[in-house]
Amino acid sequence: MVYIEVAFTLTPWSETAQDVLTALTGDIGFESFVEEENLLKAYIQQKLYDEEAINAVIADFPLPDVAIAYTAQEQEDKDWNEEWEKNFFQPIIIGDKCVIHSTFHKDIPKMEYDILINPQMSFGTGHHETTNLIVSRLLETELKDKSVLDMGCGTSILAILAAKRGASPITAIDIDDWCVSNSADNIRLNHIDCITVRLGNADVLRTERPTFDLIIANINRNILTTDMDAYALCMKSGSRIFLSGFYVDDIPVIRQSLTTNGLTFVEHHENNRWAMVVAEKV
Repeated sequence: MVYIEVAFTLTPWSETAQDVLTALTGDIGFESFVEEENLLKAYIQQKLYDEEAINAVIADFPLPDVAIAYTAQEQEDKDWNEEWEKNFFQPIIIGDKCVIHSTFHKDIPKMEYDILINPQMSFGTGHHETTNLIVSRLLETELKDKSVLDMGCGTSILAILAAKRGASPITAIDIDDWCVSNSADNIRLNHIDCITVRLGNADVLRTERPTFDLIIANINRNILTTDMDAYALCMKSGSRIFLSGFYVDDIPVIRQSLTTNGLTFVEHHENNRWAMVVAEKV
């Protein structure tokens, strides 16, 4: 598969600006990111590359004092999944209970919850904070025999952890057929048999109206607020929802969407300006 590498320079550089750019370019199809000093390299399939979309991201960049320039070049056609896995994906260790890693990692620390994934390109490197936030909260939550929805499941890390903590049944949904396939692979790697993976979006929820004890949605602010009505339809009294994929500054917008849809804000957690919100249907 042929990829385009886009090298972004940010002036002045900051970790916050880099995180924002990672999130925004992820929304327009970029699959993985390599962070270097004062530089962010982003990769996108050649067929998805859209210069107008990139220019729009830069023009509407929410940090007004940051100047962004970029160069783009086609990369040779090789196994980018393997290349990226070997060079950039590092094990994710969360607290003293959970480690997320792939088959090629060695000397992995022994922890209570060991999640094995085959991440490939779309796992990305810029959103570990949101994964960390939700994983940390899942580790504190009683999940035994709870029904769970992992919405926008990606590689299904969160669904797999929920299963390892006793949740069942679990539904994992994503709009990307590659994510559905990769999730199925990861579920098999972890010998889990209580997760059903489906291709689709929130319309599946609006049509079928299944109910869950817990909904996890680690996506982005715009999708979360657009689909909040669908999540609310699938919650019963006492059901909770964990939302992430947005910044601390976005919490008021998320709270308003929760209230509009009959859900009650419970608490929020932060990690490097990324946020996670817990809400409940009373």
